[in-house]
Amino acid sequence: METYYNPEDLAKFGTIGEESPAPAEKFFDYYGTVFAEGALTAREKSLIALAVAHTVQCPYCIDSYTNDCLNKGVSAEQMMEAVHVAAAIRGGATLVHGVQMKNIVKKLEL
Repeated sequence: METYYNPEDLAKFGTIGEESPAPAEKFFDYYGTVFAEGALTAREKSLIALAVAHTVQCPYCIDSYTNDCLNKGVSAEQMMEAVHVAAAIRGGATLVHGVQMKNIVKKLEL
């Protein structure tokens, strides 16, 4: 199936620094630090990353972190639960911004 996102492009992510190596190096250093074991395990961080990937709708990240979660022993049920948490937060954030709309309506009705 032809798609805008080419799955093979995920493997090319490391090449983003070819034209601008300094910022890419800083990004990858930061990225590595963020995903290192700390107060959260690498497994927990991968599950968070998977949920965020769905929220920002990045197919490359979804691909990468689905595989990473599986490699770290996360079950499909746990991954889907994390996706539902992300969806609930995303939906709630959309709804709570309705307060802004209500404020404008109230102001204009006066």
